[in-house]
Amino acid sequence: MQFTKCVVSIDVILSRVCDLVWGWPLIAVIMVVGTYLAFTLRIFRFSILKLLFKSITEREDCEGNISVFASLCTALSSTIGTGNIAGISVAIAIGGPGALFWLWISSILSFAIKYAEGLLAIKYRKIDEDGVASGGPMYYIEMGLKKTIFNKYLASSFAILGTVVTLLGTGTFAQSNSIAMAFESFGVPIIASTIIITLLVAIITFGGLRVIAAVSEKLVPIMAVFYVGSALLVFIINFQDIPHVFYLIIKGAFSPESLFGGSIGVSITHAVSVGVRRGIYSHESGLGSSAIASATARTTSPARQGLVSMSGAIFSVFICTMTGLVLLLTYKSTGIFDADCKYTGAILTSYAFGHGLGMVELGKYVVGIGIILFAFTTIIGWNYYGEKCIQYVFGDKSIIIFKVLYIMFVAMGPFLKITTIFTLADTLTGFMAITNLMGIIGLRKVVIEETRKSFV
Repeated sequence: MQFTKCVVSIDVILSRVCDLVWGWPLIAVIMVVGTYLAFTLRIFRFSILKLLFKSITEREDCEGNISVFASLCTALSSTIGTGNIAGISVAIAIGGPGALFWLWISSILSFAIKYAEGLLAIKYRKIDEDGVASGGPMYYIEMGLKKTIFNKYLASSFAILGTVVTLLGTGTFAQSNSIAMAFESFGVPIIASTIIITLLVAIITFGGLRVIAAVSEKLVPIMAVFYVGSALLVFIINFQDIPHVFYLIIKGAFSPESLFGGSIGVSITHAVSVGVRRGIYSHESGLGSSAIASATARTTSPARQGLVSMSGAIFSVFICTMTGLVLLLTYKSTGIFDADCKYTGAILTSYAFGHGLGMVELGKYVVGIGIILFAFTTIIGWNYYGEKCIQYVFGDKSIIIFKVLYIMFVAMGPFLKITTIFTLADTLTGFMAITNLMGIIGLRKVVIEETRKSFV
């Protein structure tokens, strides 16, 4: 009994700390920095945006380890995860339809941060004697802020936090647990799915960046086509309800309490808070993690890589939007806004797809396969991030230790009750964002100068 009380107390303390870290101050900083960069850089000009596709597809024969497209897929593999499926259903359930609107607004305002991260990743990357590129927040903080006293301390703090977050939830427990639960819904025993997941992760992990990038380059397009295609099919079948869904989103963004007779009990402030948080969590603008993958791209233009990074954030929001629209197209069938709704998370999303497609059982396969693909690519993507973070702090010899620990934690995930781990990981992720944003703010003039040099 005493032990249970202790665990509950730890959960409560961690939850409050997490809410404090991810409270309005941090969200406001991300929004203000993103808005400032967007308007200063004018990156939403058509003349710049038309270069986006060219930046992704054009190959360059220059320094770097993988193609620009492969680096984008590696970054997307970690960005697009179970949160784009289960997280959106939770956000809409507790924040109402308006949460999706505020997700869009906050994301647009923070895309410029993602651009800055990609730009700085190339600007301040290191190429060793073997031609291996390394970069990310720890490098651009150290090299870009070299005139400051605390640059090395701040860079090391980011790397340590990145390593701990990778091991304690973002890349391991949460994802392998989600995959095992998805397989179990198909009748596969947890022990069997755990063995399969662990073996595949071990093979890819010890294969290094090129294997990680190669797998991501294949899986990311497949999972995107599969999931988006399923969502579009729901839209086609229920096309007559689409105008009403957009009415719900706009109405819910500004007066959510008037929807559904006030049954969901959501205030405007709550809708904004939930939508903004979900947006930041989905595309990770401000977190700096995807910059680690961006630094490996074969490109000579920091600004063009910034565009590639921004496109990854745009696609992540697109996936969230697909999920959100499917949920709202089927809200009457799933009872998502009913006080006694018995569904939540991925189960709620699967019911939404099932009702939207006219075959409830089919929804389980769409969401189940989606979660397996999304979560697996997140595992291999974050594996690389954690590897580069620990290498920065402790050197090359630490990588093998990290890989073994990572594989062990992936294997443990399906057997853990991971509520506390989630909260701890979210809290540490917030501190990662704080350290990265300090670097972005400190290097804002570099970002502006490099952008104007490239896009006059």
